[in-house]
Formats: sequence, structure tokens, C-alpha cells
Amino acid sequence: MTTHRTTANDRLTVAVLGPGGIGGLLAALLSRAGHRVICLAGDETAKTLRTNGIRVRSGLFGDFTAEVEADTELREQVDACLIAVKATHLDAALTRVPPTVLGDALVVPFLNGVEHPASLRARYRAGRVAPAAIRAESTRVAPGEIEHVTPFAEIDLTGDPVPDDRLDALAKALDAAGPTTKVHADETATLWAKLSFLAPFALLTTRHSLPLGDVRTHHRAELTSVIEETAAVSRACGGPADPEHLLARFDAFPPGTKSSMQRDAEAGRPLELDAIGGALLRAAERHGVPVPVTTSLVRELGNTGH
Repeated sequence: MTTHRTTANDRLTVAVLGPGGIGGLLAALLSRAGHRVICLAGDETAKTLRTNGIRVRSGLFGDFTAEVEADTELREQVDACLIAVKATHLDAALTRVPPTVLGDALVVPFLNGVEHPASLRARYRAGRVAPAAIRAESTRVAPGEIEHVTPFAEIDLTGDPVPDDRLDALAKALDAAGPTTKVHADETATLWAKLSFLAPFALLTTRHSLPLGDVRTHHRAELTSVIEETAAVSRACGGPADPEHLLARFDAFPPGTKSSMQRDAEAGRPLELDAIGGALLRAAERHGVPVPVTTSLVRELGNTGH
């Protein structure tokens, strides 16, 4: 029996696990667009969201407040559950989404790395896990208060075993709500395209405690080496590999851009080092790809105590 609940007017019911910088932004945008949104969080955050909604400040989407529902656990059927927690909190957060309740809903992880889809497919329906990647810098400054600072928000949605109509319906809803959203057929290529950019960005900005502009100026040789190593691993895994294109992307980013890993380090929070750097090193080892510079970076960051 299917639990797909899309109605004639394309209104979706969407759960958002982790209404932080990215999850909160997407929850608010979907709610403003007319969809029913249920945020899943701790008790105090859930109370705040039920009372005050989510307030967004964004140069791209404007300043607005959106009403959302909120609970500590999913208790009903939905069309999709967006997972927007950090990889370091994933296992604990998933207790809020019982597989028996989720049923046929899409599971859409906005997580860093390339290993999480397999673990989610082991827990939920394998044919309903649709990994997503988002390009945007958005921060939760307080419960229910989101600052989106980049002049863009772009989503890549994928999922090799997921029915095309389900992916297309969610992509249509997200795109209409604000973020430019595209569906990609090749899941491996989509995930590695993200990691190929994210790994050098996160590892180097965090290691040197510098924004991207200073990294590409003062540590350009190291940046180039990590880009080349990451591209080689991506190629071995079946993903894209174009180091020159990646370096051009880094050069085009605003110089003050910081990675989320760097912000976590500054705040004394646990780093997603294993999900990003660890996953890259494990893939390199499996395929026999030498990555000496990246290995050194991951080791140094692992010794910082985060």
C-alpha cells in the first residue's frame, strides 16, 4: 500500500529533521510556498517553532516568517522527510523518524559525504532514499532564526532507485519554493561532484582557520594538490574529475566564504571530519589512489581535539 500523499494541487506534506541553517531555510521556504511542513527537533526547539515559526533573513528570498508544525518525533505519514542534521548527529536524530511511520515517503538527506545513502537504505525503504546536495551558506543563529547569506541556493536531487515521478514532484516543489532544483540521473556522479568541491574547501579553511579567499591566495599549492587528489579519487569511484574546473569554481567564490566545518571548529563543535575527509581516504584506499596531502590534512585536523 502506498502512502504517497500528493494532492491535486501539488501540496506536499514534508517533514524536516534538523531545522538548522539548511533545514530551517528549506522548511520556511516550503511553508511559504503553501506546503505543510512538520519540523522534527528537541522539545525546546519544537516548542519555539510551534510558537514563533521560522524567521528568515535572506538577500535572495527576503525577510519573512513562516508558520510550521513541530514535534519531537514523526507520528504520521508524509510525502518526504528532509534530513538536514550534521553527520555527527545522524544516528541519534534518526530515532525521531521511525521506519514504520515513514513508510513509503522519500528520505532526502542533505548530508555531507558519500557513505550515508547506504546506511539510510539499510534503515528505510531502499527505493525511497533520494540524496540531495545544496549549495548555499545558511546559518541558524538561534532556534527558529535563519540567516541565508549567499546570493544563491541550488539543489541537486538524485537517487538511482527512486521512481522518476517522485523525484520530479519534490524537485518541482523545491524549485517553486525558491532554490533552483535539478534532478540528476547519476547518483554517484552527483555525490562525488559535491565531495570533490567540499573536501578541499572544508579541510583547508578549517586547517588554516582562514576564509576561502585567503586559502586560495596564501595556500594555493596545497589547495591545488588537494583538488587534484580528490578529483583522482572521484574518477576512480565513477564520479567527475576536472581539477581545472574545480579550481576555477574556488576562484569564483566570494573571498570571505567559510566552510561549515570551519564554523563548527570556531564554535568548538564536533567536526564532520570522518564524513568528509574519512570517506575520501577510505575511497582512496579501496581504489589504490595516493592522497598524501589530503591524508596529512585529515590527520592534523584529527589531532586538534574536535
